[in-house]
Amino acid sequence: TENPLSLIALDSANSRANPTALLLSSMMMLRHMKLDSFADRIHKAALQTIAEGTRTGDLGGKASTQQYTQAIIDKL
Repeated sequence: TENPLSLIALDSANSRANPTALLLSSMMMLRHMKLDSFADRIHKAALQTIAEGTRTGDLGGKASTQQYTQAIIDKL
């Protein structure tokens, strides 16, 4: 059977991975470290990016992993 992590790596190599789960995990870590303002900024940027229509294929969009991630970074 396929290891889920190997599938993520494959999708990432093909620029089809959705990094939202990684961002959510990062936000949880930041909140645990009492860095809520940084977590809030990332959360807001990710939600704005999705709302504006920049989405990876699994969210119904056409953006590559890099395009999606860059759109979030640009909002930070």
